[in-house]
Amino acid sequence: MRIRKSLTGAAVAALALTTLAACGGDDGGSSGEDGGPESADIRVWLNGTDTPQEARDWLKETFEEENPGSTLTIEQQEWDGLVEKLTTALSSESETPDVVEIGNTQAPTFTSAGAFTDLTDQLDDLGGDDLLPGFVEGATVDGKTYAVPYYAGSKYIFYRKDLLQKAGLEVPTTMEEFVDTAIALKEANPKPATFSGFWFPGQDWRNGATFIWDAGGDLATEDGGQWEPALSSAESVAGLETAQRLFMEASGAPKDGNEADPWTPFCAGEVGMMSTPGWVKGLIEDPETGCPDTFAKQMGVFALPGSDGEPAPVLLGGSDIAIAAKSPNQDLAQEAVALMLSDEYQTILAEAGLTPAKDSLASLLGDDEYAAATIEAASNAKLTPAAPGWANVEGSRVLEDLFSAIAQGGDVAELAAEADEQMSGQLNG
Repeated sequence: MRIRKSLTGAAVAALALTTLAACGGDDGGSSGEDGGPESADIRVWLNGTDTPQEARDWLKETFEEENPGSTLTIEQQEWDGLVEKLTTALSSESETPDVVEIGNTQAPTFTSAGAFTDLTDQLDDLGGDDLLPGFVEGATVDGKTYAVPYYAGSKYIFYRKDLLQKAGLEVPTTMEEFVDTAIALKEANPKPATFSGFWFPGQDWRNGATFIWDAGGDLATEDGGQWEPALSSAESVAGLETAQRLFMEASGAPKDGNEADPWTPFCAGEVGMMSTPGWVKGLIEDPETGCPDTFAKQMGVFALPGSDGEPAPVLLGGSDIAIAAKSPNQDLAQEAVALMLSDEYQTILAEAGLTPAKDSLASLLGDDEYAAATIEAASNAKLTPAAPGWANVEGSRVLEDLFSAIAQGGDVAELAAEADEQMSGQLNG
């Protein structure tokens, strides 16, 4: 297994020390002549393409209208390498963005390091008990909350109705049936060679975690306040073996590729089934990015079934938003965050297929088969371990390396043990 550089406990500690030494608490930023915040350009980091352009435009226009003289600039970042980039940026007063989007699984490391502003006093104004509780809990340290939910998104299966019908297959209702259906679809569509009965790129640990959890295993477990890796347990190995079977018998995706841009192979006619967040629907139906006149018309969805009669425990992904502790524009940054959690902004996200940050807005997802699949999949979804060093794990890419090696036919038990060894020095910060 190839080892990559990780965000070590020392790096996190250094981030905490430099951040806290420079900040000395939240002074609210500078004030203008009228007693309000001094005009500034607020830099907002958003990651990937999840946030629709309509939301970005609304945020910029509304913020600048409500804060004359100030501007808001959205800077798009990529998820790959985000932990390292944030570590560097948040430690520098001259380089730090004001507001950042961060994966909900990455938030605990940065909140523990003191990289974000304490938002506890603003929670009620931002949504209070209406905010997704699991996301708030994951960004809370010693009773103080340093990040708030932005959106959530559990994955479910998109599939080609015509291909299942042509192959004489039904929508699967158990995990065993799902695996068999994926393999049968691959066998029924030998061309192109890249066709996937189940699209499963080698680095896709986020979907791979489902098979570990479904088999009764876990990524890591807590014992006495300490986190220990659990990939080499008998249950986890069984789940990884299911993943390997799908990699080798059902997927034509690159064995060393990632899960980015799933609509591209789908619209190229190379996918029978794939597990993606609901917002992918909009990209498949978009004339510029997708295939609204061809394969989108054959698209159906269902929640991935588990082995116990319940929906499989898919990863509850999503993002938090936080204010950089070193931002000199604390008040204006808080106003930007408030707009991002407003009903107007969150409605735009919901209409794009993202689960809104407030429970009260869940109905905005609609009542069609896509909304039903979202709700069913979320009913048994899981979060990654709440270990303080979980961002270290993601930053090191140990899980991408593990699944890619499994996809290429490596010995599952040996690879899992190697991954556990690497993770053991990362989980506790």
